[in-house]
Amino acid sequence: MSTDKLPPNIGVSDKVILFDGVCKLCNAWSNFIIKHDRQRVFKLCSVQSKEGKQILLHFGLPSESYETMLYVEGNQSFQKSEAFFQIITQLGYPWKIVCIFKVIPKPLCDWMYDRIALNRYSLFGKYDYCTLPSADHEARFLDAER
Repeated sequence: MSTDKLPPNIGVSDKVILFDGVCKLCNAWSNFIIKHDRQRVFKLCSVQSKEGKQILLHFGLPSESYETMLYVEGNQSFQKSEAFFQIITQLGYPWKIVCIFKVIPKPLCDWMYDRIALNRYSLFGKYDYCTLPSADHEARFLDAER
């Protein structure tokens, strides 16, 4: 999805991954990004944060209950498997090899993504609160204005 206008809190060259801050799987994904994004290409933002909600609303997405990861590059957004592949491609090797699964038709990839996303709390668990970044990772988060 693309708009003419940049989302709030995002610059032209920013690459932001929005994730569910109370989901244990989503937090594990965020930690994976922090560990393997050695070039510091990506910023992270929880959908529960003020900034996250503003970005969701900018793209016409619900801000109270959200069932997928959103990846934003400037004024473009990507969801579900497309977001995953956009991100993993930029992490380089060996992670880029996972993109071999792009041969699977997008509707099937999105269906599989939805099965995990819709059951993520029962499969992986949920925090009672949105976890905060550690001091050394704080700058990696879009909402790290503390």
